[in-house]
Amino acid sequence: MVKTENESNMADSWRELFERSRLVPPPRNASRLAIENHFTQSNGFQLYLSRLTVAHLPQETSEAGQDVNYQLCVTLFDRSHQQFFGKTWKSQPQRMKNGKISFNQVLHFHTCLRFPSMVVVLELVSLSPKPDGSQQALGRGLTVLELFINRPEAQPADGDRRLNLYHGSPRNLLHPLLKDATDYSSLLKTIEGAHIDCAIKTHPALVPMMHLLPENVLVSGDDTIPGLAASPTGDALLKPQLLKMLPFTLSRLTVSLQPSLDKFESQLLQLINADCHSTKQPEDTLRTAVIQERRLHVGVHNGWCFLEKPQVVVLEPLTSGGRSRADSTSKQSKESSSTTPQTLGLRSSLELRLANHPALAIVFQLEYVFSAPIGPETMLSTTSTSRAAFLQSLRWGVWCPFQEPADWIGEEIQLVLQGGAKPNPYGVMVYSSEMPAKTQSPVPLGAAGTAQITDATDMLSFWLSSGLEKKEPSPKVSQKTKQKDVSSQRRSPTSPSKGRKYIPAASPPESPRGPGLSLSQLAATSHHPTSSHSSKVLPWQQSIPSLLHPSPLASAHQLSHVAGISVGNITHMEAALQPRGDVSPSAQDEGDQLEELPFTPVHAPVITAGMNEPSFCTVSSRRSLAHLYSAGFPNIVDHRGQAAEVLDPTEPMPFDPQCEDADPLQGNLLVFQFLAFTRIPTAGVCPDWPDNIYFTFQFYRFPPVTSQQLKLLSGEKVQQKSGSLLPCVLASINNDGTVNSDSPGLQVQFRVDEGFLRPGEKRWFLRYLALHTLHIDIWDSNSLLLIGSTAIELKYLLRQGKSAVQALHEVEVLTTDYVGEDPLLTTANLGQRSTVSPVTVHTIIRGRLHIRTGNIGCPVDPGKRRPADAMPTPSHIIAPQGVMGGFRGGSLSSRNILQLNARNTAQAHRLEIDGDRVPLYKHGIRGSTTMPREYNLNQSDEVSRKLNCMAAVRQREGKEDAKAAKVTDWNKRARSDKEVDQIKLNQERSKAEGIANMLMQAITTQHLLYASLGTAEYMEYVLKNPYNVPQTVSIHSDDPELSVLTNTEEWGYFKALTKTPTPLEENMFHLEEDAPEPRVYLRPKESVHIPLKYQSFLCDHTMAVQGPSFLPTGKGFRVAKKNLSNIVAAKTIKVTFKGENGKPMAICQVNVEPTPHVVDQTFRLYHPELSFLKKAIRLPPWHSPTVGEADDRNHISVRCSDPNIICQTSMLMPGEPQDVYLKVPGSPSPNIKMFFVMVFTDKWMAAPSQIWQIYVHFLERVDVSCVTGQRSCQSLVLRGRQAVRKVKCFSSHPKEIEVDPDGVFLLPPAAVQELQLKVQPWQAGSRFFYVSAVDVEQRQMVTAWLLCLNIHRPVLSKAFEVCVPVGGGRGSSKKITYTNPYTSSRTFLLRSDHPDLLQFKEDKFQISGGESYTIGLRFAPSQSSGSVEILVYVNNLEEKTEETFCVKVNYS
Repeated sequence: MVKTENESNMADSWRELFERSRLVPPPRNASRLAIENHFTQSNGFQLYLSRLTVAHLPQETSEAGQDVNYQLCVTLFDRSHQQFFGKTWKSQPQRMKNGKISFNQVLHFHTCLRFPSMVVVLELVSLSPKPDGSQQALGRGLTVLELFINRPEAQPADGDRRLNLYHGSPRNLLHPLLKDATDYSSLLKTIEGAHIDCAIKTHPALVPMMHLLPENVLVSGDDTIPGLAASPTGDALLKPQLLKMLPFTLSRLTVSLQPSLDKFESQLLQLINADCHSTKQPEDTLRTAVIQERRLHVGVHNGWCFLEKPQVVVLEPLTSGGRSRADSTSKQSKESSSTTPQTLGLRSSLELRLANHPALAIVFQLEYVFSAPIGPETMLSTTSTSRAAFLQSLRWGVWCPFQEPADWIGEEIQLVLQGGAKPNPYGVMVYSSEMPAKTQSPVPLGAAGTAQITDATDMLSFWLSSGLEKKEPSPKVSQKTKQKDVSSQRRSPTSPSKGRKYIPAASPPESPRGPGLSLSQLAATSHHPTSSHSSKVLPWQQSIPSLLHPSPLASAHQLSHVAGISVGNITHMEAALQPRGDVSPSAQDEGDQLEELPFTPVHAPVITAGMNEPSFCTVSSRRSLAHLYSAGFPNIVDHRGQAAEVLDPTEPMPFDPQCEDADPLQGNLLVFQFLAFTRIPTAGVCPDWPDNIYFTFQFYRFPPVTSQQLKLLSGEKVQQKSGSLLPCVLASINNDGTVNSDSPGLQVQFRVDEGFLRPGEKRWFLRYLALHTLHIDIWDSNSLLLIGSTAIELKYLLRQGKSAVQALHEVEVLTTDYVGEDPLLTTANLGQRSTVSPVTVHTIIRGRLHIRTGNIGCPVDPGKRRPADAMPTPSHIIAPQGVMGGFRGGSLSSRNILQLNARNTAQAHRLEIDGDRVPLYKHGIRGSTTMPREYNLNQSDEVSRKLNCMAAVRQREGKEDAKAAKVTDWNKRARSDKEVDQIKLNQERSKAEGIANMLMQAITTQHLLYASLGTAEYMEYVLKNPYNVPQTVSIHSDDPELSVLTNTEEWGYFKALTKTPTPLEENMFHLEEDAPEPRVYLRPKESVHIPLKYQSFLCDHTMAVQGPSFLPTGKGFRVAKKNLSNIVAAKTIKVTFKGENGKPMAICQVNVEPTPHVVDQTFRLYHPELSFLKKAIRLPPWHSPTVGEADDRNHISVRCSDPNIICQTSMLMPGEPQDVYLKVPGSPSPNIKMFFVMVFTDKWMAAPSQIWQIYVHFLERVDVSCVTGQRSCQSLVLRGRQAVRKVKCFSSHPKEIEVDPDGVFLLPPAAVQELQLKVQPWQAGSRFFYVSAVDVEQRQMVTAWLLCLNIHRPVLSKAFEVCVPVGGGRGSSKKITYTNPYTSSRTFLLRSDHPDLLQFKEDKFQISGGESYTIGLRFAPSQSSGSVEILVYVNNLEEKTEETFCVKVNYS
């Protein structure tokens, strides 16, 4: 049996960590202000302390000066409230070398107090040894680092900082004059030449581990944080990895209080009642406190904080027989003493989640709830029997299950509870009984290591077992039991709890879950029987208790989540602990921790990547081809004027790379001609829709293209003669609105030659043409709504040695419609619970696009030819060009210095024109005087000559008397001497900076890098040790996107990928805990290759304004607007290699040039505004690795270009479909959010296999519930912006949704315009429609709405059945008699949900009251057999349905 003693057996590691981690809370006003500003989400930050440079320190002593160490203390400070908070972090003592102290520490913390008043105070402390062995700490200066600037919601002030050091200690900041001060330089004295180099930036990687660390605590990689896995780099907080949390079950918990439960509670009540009676109260209102409830708080603590909110359970008194007291009631009646409660017990079990760490502890707190009557002088309640409740902590204890030796498996754990004035994790005052001190003294251990516990010790006993042992067999459990985790390794086969059912039929019911209520809620009128030792009947002998209702004084926000009459109540009725559907949310918040099951989130409907592409084998009819060729489109000819060879897009296209390389025409002019668009009738829209369209697409890495408006010209006469649909020729629209019918079509050209392609890129471009498709979006120019999307194969642009090729494509324009079934029709059993209706994804063909593609070969001038692939591939090895041998020498002229340093340029310019500092220059130079172009800083006579010249000019201009001239001459000489000193000082400073810059340039190697989104660029820098002594070189990159490859496996992967023939060295780098950057050891004169990798996942997300482009003046009709491409930003990154002295040994400057990336597929999603979009995109099946091939190719990972978007995927079993899950934060309407998703199929993410461009259109959501065939009205509000606009509203389904006003109207600034929607749908289920408000002058979207329709089927009046013969070209005519049910004459309208199958003889008729009317029906013929149900609606003039008939048509 394991027995834990109060002091001796408690986990020392947890106690030491708990004592060190005590912190000061932030000011209450600051915390309240953060809640008011909705700063509830804590953000992670990273503070890098580099070094401190100081010329001399004040108050230096010579006593043992060589033994003085220096320490840096860092504390958070609120300058508005002038209060330090958190915990002071202290660095390791460091020596000063050459006036510099290197710290190289990285601190991490997270906080939600994002206010400009929150700063970091850094203090430099000197530590001097004393004769007695201790150290004397003396403050040498302080500085202040601002975390947030400008406004509270602003981002932190990221970047490198250089902070000046001030005299004094941090206590100076408590002076009243420094309150709310932002500039301390005017109030504090600066230490000359002393400054601290540091950097502050956000650290989002802390988000997953914030529950392991309290807010406002500064920690470094040296600090121990239980629950966090160790990192091989030394600093586990750079990329935190959590330890696996395993489920454990805590059962058979009992608490024994000494000398007995009855005496302990009697003494406790006597003390409390004595304290209540000591107050001055009237005799008739003496308060008698009673015990209302006994609670136990159980939580997992890691020395810093609780990992989760502690669970609260209710304890119940048990007899000496413990849990067997309910075996027989006759035994209880024999002896009254046997029914006296001896202990407190928990009849249920607790589920805890623990990690294998020796400093992780389970903390218990015993708490009693007392109630006392409220006197008549209070106003808490109007009833005389109201009682006020208050809480008191009595005992607490802590136990570490994974402290060695962990021999508690299969044994009962006994824990000593303690009380009194000792710090505890709950931070509350704990009751200390007035018992003899000997009952609280620790007891020595026995010989066997088991504590000898006396009867005078308060104990808590329980059993702890792995949660995996007691669960039923399931796929989740079986998978976990196969792992060799700590629970399976330490499982005891002889555990008495193994295989035992804990809740038998005869066992007493389990204890209820504790309430966790506030004091105001406990102050309510309690129907729970209270415990008073003055009564003869004990509480557990009374009747079954009722509910403890929440207080009517509880605040509104506490009860805002209450739903139902019993929500928030805490039941004390003996019942099972199985969760029920009517359990309140507040009670569930305090419930058991649920076990995670194998579950894959379903974001229905799932989008399948690459599966919604249109078919590429559509063959145009001869009639359509004749119509197109007669329109007069421009021909595609080669460079000699001959027609290009026509390729058939329905036939396979072979690809020979060697044939492309041998092509003499290295230039390519790629042509896209948009010829015509064929309309296809669609439900809900007019036959002549669309009228005007425009296109958007992006080819290769060219900027995105947005075309101008194109008019659809249809041959009406030809169209009427034939029943088949003919393509509508596209014609551009001029700026004045006229149609340019003389030049039909739209042509867009792209030139790809050696001037466009970078070295080695041509083979990638040819691969792009051979394997990729071009995604094209087609838009309605009037409503700016998406018509559909299509794609064409680009492999028919490969010339394969031909001078020019062309191909005519006819592709389908598709769109996706989400339709949910009618819930009234899908629910077969009315007694079942209503479930979410399934949503079906329909692909609708909106039309066909006729497009001609061509590739014209262009010759290249032999004299200027620079074949892209003929040039050698850029080497991945960066070798300095002989700069390690020393400085070559040269002139330090001002011109050379000014070219090297921009600061010197500004300084020299300031010396020439600044009249305040050098006034002689302003008046001493004649207009004809020419200044020399180069100044030698080593010649002092040049300065003297200038000063003499200025003095001569001033002397010639002055015409005063001799005495005044002498005085003036004396003043001039004094001023001249002062100016000479200033000039000499500036010259010396410029000379030193020039020499330093020249030396830095001598050791700097430039490297040009072309980068693309998501693609890793690998390079190796040749680092040589120029010294004759070994050096340990630290490598520092000023941009995290350029990093050092320290993993040998990753290094070898990139070497094999880039075919770099350099040696690979194992364990080349070593990472120290106090240094964030890697280090490498170099022998004298040794050279090594340092592997570097640049990879960026971020890019610009700016978008062009939605809408067609306007035709530029003076250009032809074949012009399209090319927007700016979203590419990686250009930057310059320096990698510094520093020696042991901290000085740079070499610098590698990488100049990153952006290269646009290839977009493989485009998605457009529509979602309600200001809400999260959760969507799943299903990946196409990947090829499984062959036998013997590494499994790295089967590893799929994703990255997103927007850090605010959650993008992830999980590896599933082979053969299972894999999805990419997106969670996109919402934006206001009509904003469009664009981002890129990169899919990688290799382990080290060298290059993305696919890049998706995703657009999310956020619209205002409007929910409408309606019935098919009946008109429903819905109002919308359109608000004006800052300028006057001419607005017109459009609908995606004009036949089902009408917008009033339907014409153009004026929208003044800040005005409110009400729009009336008339919704009349014809298909039941869940439908999604769109309504847009467009500025007709600027062709811009003003606002867009997403209409979510819940459409139900009407109640049928009659049902009919009719048979229609198949074929023959003849339909069938039928009649239905309808009687007017009204006494007056009425006019009715006839509607049908299938107008293509059923037509009426008259759509409108009028009959008198009570008379009958014969409705003539005409059914269209069909060429195939089957059956269909057609609904006939009889509506009034307001389109309200009077009757609904169902006609079942059988085609046979």
